[in-house]
Amino acid sequence: MRSWLVDAVLFDLDGTLVDSSGSVHRSWRKLAERIGRPWPEVEPHIHGVPVQQVLARLEPDMPPAEVAEVSEFMIATESGDTEGVVAQPGAVAVLSLLPPERVAIVTSGTVRLAGARIAAAGLPRPAVVVTADDVEVGKPDPAPFLAGAARLGFPPARCLVVEDAPAGVTSATAAGCPVVGVLTTHDALDAPTVASLDQIDFQLVDGGIRVSIPG
Repeated sequence: MRSWLVDAVLFDLDGTLVDSSGSVHRSWRKLAERIGRPWPEVEPHIHGVPVQQVLARLEPDMPPAEVAEVSEFMIATESGDTEGVVAQPGAVAVLSLLPPERVAIVTSGTVRLAGARIAAAGLPRPAVVVTADDVEVGKPDPAPFLAGAARLGFPPARCLVVEDAPAGVTSATAAGCPVVGVLTTHDALDAPTVASLDQIDFQLVDGGIRVSIPG
């Protein structure tokens, strides 16, 4: 058993708290068609990174006005497609257990997309939700998790991150947060991992939250 005593927990959203894989793939396939890129070129970039940053990688010469137009297309497409979006096993239970002042969601999606998926999955919504609209640079930059820790009022080193994507793990590590990875969208992550969220044990203890995983 491996465990951490922390003050707060910062959760990624897609792939960590919700299973939105169907919506994600349908929406990003539409983006690939729109920008004229083969799906195999786009697929490696679809997890954990804001759409503007993906476009910067795939289409570095795209004019800013077109980037804004394509980004809005993606926001509308993803937010409007909640078919099959469900809570990951254990997600509702842990968000109901943890005190609201000690938990945040930190996502690469926009506030509109995050709201749509939180509602579709029936998740209790914490007071702090950090989205792509709240930071100038998204994951893998540390800014999102630094913002989450700051808004909760705890040092990053005392905020454990739960993530499913390499970009998120890199972001959390750079922010100075301990990380537990869930292997829902990737076969391996550069962090201690579990197969799913419900394999992580969260206990309220004097002095904070004890987070434990097998192994």
